[in-house]
Amino acid sequence: LKITDIDPLKYELLFERFLNPERVSMPDFDVDFCFERRGEVIDYVHNKYGQENVAGICTFGTLKTKAVLKDVARVLDIPFSESNAITKIVPEGKTSDGRKINVKVALEVESQLKEFYDRGGVYKDLFDVATVLEGMNRHISTHACGKVIGRSILTDYVPLIKDQKSGDVVTAYTMDIIEPCGLVKMDFLGLKTLTLLKNCENLIHLHTPDFDLEKIPEIDEATFKMLGEGRSEAVFQFESQGMQKILKEAKPENIEDLIALNALYRPGPMQNIPQFIDSKNGKQKIKYPHPDLEDVLKPTYGVIVYQEQVMKVAQIIGNFSLGKADILRRAMGKKKEKEMAKMEVEFIEGAKIKGYDTKLAKEIFDNLIPFAGYGFNKSHAAAYSVVAYKTAYCKANYPAEFWAANLTNEINDPDTLRKYLSYTRSEGIEIFPPDINLSDRTFTVSDGKIIYGLMGIKGMGQAAAEAVINARKIHGAFSEFPDFLEKTDLKSINRKMLETGIQAGLFDSIESRNRATLLHNLDPVLTAAQKKKEDESVGQVSLFADASEEVEASLNWEEVDGWSGSELLRLEKELLGFYVSGHPLDSYRDIWNKTSNLDIKKIERSSTDKPYTILGMIKNVRSLVTRKGDRMAFAVLEDFNGTVELTIFSRTYEKYGHLLVEDAIVGVIGKVDLSRDKPQIKVDEIKDPEELKIIGVPEIHVELVDNEYSEEDLIDLRSFFQDIPGPGTLFLHIKENKRKTVIKASNQLGLAVDDFSLKLMNEKPAVATAWKE
Repeated sequence: LKITDIDPLKYELLFERFLNPERVSMPDFDVDFCFERRGEVIDYVHNKYGQENVAGICTFGTLKTKAVLKDVARVLDIPFSESNAITKIVPEGKTSDGRKINVKVALEVESQLKEFYDRGGVYKDLFDVATVLEGMNRHISTHACGKVIGRSILTDYVPLIKDQKSGDVVTAYTMDIIEPCGLVKMDFLGLKTLTLLKNCENLIHLHTPDFDLEKIPEIDEATFKMLGEGRSEAVFQFESQGMQKILKEAKPENIEDLIALNALYRPGPMQNIPQFIDSKNGKQKIKYPHPDLEDVLKPTYGVIVYQEQVMKVAQIIGNFSLGKADILRRAMGKKKEKEMAKMEVEFIEGAKIKGYDTKLAKEIFDNLIPFAGYGFNKSHAAAYSVVAYKTAYCKANYPAEFWAANLTNEINDPDTLRKYLSYTRSEGIEIFPPDINLSDRTFTVSDGKIIYGLMGIKGMGQAAAEAVINARKIHGAFSEFPDFLEKTDLKSINRKMLETGIQAGLFDSIESRNRATLLHNLDPVLTAAQKKKEDESVGQVSLFADASEEVEASLNWEEVDGWSGSELLRLEKELLGFYVSGHPLDSYRDIWNKTSNLDIKKIERSSTDKPYTILGMIKNVRSLVTRKGDRMAFAVLEDFNGTVELTIFSRTYEKYGHLLVEDAIVGVIGKVDLSRDKPQIKVDEIKDPEELKIIGVPEIHVELVDNEYSEEDLIDLRSFFQDIPGPGTLFLHIKENKRKTVIKASNQLGLAVDDFSLKLMNEKPAVATAWKE
């Protein structure tokens, strides 16, 4: 299970936090397994403890705000396009005054929803009925990873349900009820990161057979340098933008630092991050409530971070056993006033017995209360942080293998796959398109370059991929398309897969003919190959010609014109998730550089009052009719940096709607809307790219880390700026005492505005983040 791989003595993990004789409730068991092999664990548990002793756990799917509106709209025969438009308007989370969004609140805060309601009829019924039904149970479902294991058959404890579709047996009680019934909940989680590490290790073994992730150095300079620069994309637990900023400020130096940051970066304890960072970096003196607590609090620079530290303080000062300290920790965490009052008396009495001052004991007890409320379980943080360190080590030392393993992990998730492809390329790692002679089932590495995996091609099934690889192993490399058909088991490969492979460029390396010609002749070539195989199966084999030559000789290839560049790119993006031969915007790059002043990747930092111009390609146009009978639309704009949603209201649509064509390259002028769950652009104008105004001097904005830079850092930064001259005006963002100041640098200090220079800026120790406007 690898539960004992982490030395509990080394990281001061307390067994009593998990289980002890004084604990009255059972613990939860959460165990992570390799995502691909989780099924084996479930099978093992069923076989080990008996089919009648093991079951899943029932959950109830409730009618949440958007779901209830869609369900009711369907019953009222409101068109799907309209119900979709309505639910898109519903905001996420909470309102600015802290109210949780529900149907009633959404109607109050969103004027567009009120417009629908005011139409009356079925639209009024929609919101009235949805308000009543919201929050009710909609259907029975199964807990994603929870299992219960009984000492005897489960019907001795709880009623059971059998899912008629899957045949799975689940408890008829939800997880909050099964524990009082005498059952223990087990969470068997499939963790993709463990699969990632396994795949990464396998790729590294191809050139370094003795590599072992269990034996990597605990303090690797390259790894901690990378983390200290905030370059933690795709690093387990540390991938978020907020965590990247914290890493740049904290500059972790060992796994203990990672454990602490992991535990602190969550609601509640986050308020202690500045103290942790300042104490670690020597800007604030480390304070301990009492010298006897130094050993307990030294790893976290005097800040109480973990539940285990709360327990140790209770043991050292209050003379509690660790079992009793765990009960105190739980009482504080759940704010059980009576229990806490009783234990406070015992804590002070215990402190007196150990010779501590009563006033000091009272102060320490009071200080423990808030920390116990949001302190994190160190065992969990330690286990995850060691996994995170292994992930970061692979990224820092074996980047091609790391990204190839990530791409393999996300091979069935097009959105994440596209994002990781973008990350990979931004780090200067080449990605070769799929090649019939080089590609494996998943993504592989050759000479530091990533080879696109066969399974990454949309529509390519596992059986087809395996058939290609097996044929290559048995017969060697393919020389041309008919040779491929001759050598491969065609029972596992259908025409659709061959069509997709041709369109994605899979056979480009073995065929001189263009893709259009290959696809045009697919049927006769396939028929000839199948006939040849049938002849061979009944012993009709030519004595004189090579098989593939014979197929080739019997064909009369009909040449056709190749597809246009834009069509090739469209197919590549559709089937692979990225453009191989180029980008549709490539011919517009110069105009894009001169006219676009919004970086989509950093749209959250943009102003909501300032009009922005952005050049890109129109995608996913969806138009609808408003209550007044006018047309409006939603769309997506894609440029070199990513995608952003567009909202085109009726007045703008009336003027520019004819330009909203799929794959059209246009310039969009509008303001950023950050009020929804996803940032959008409210479009004011849509223009031909040639009509866009060239922006004045491009701006480079550099936000410095909060009080985390030395004079040497600034001198180094100034020297760096002087080494990358260009047209960009520099603006420095400085935060001091919670106030933010923006300073425009001298016009004599013009900076380069290309992506590579921005990447180098972001890697400077004094820089929190840098972007272009």
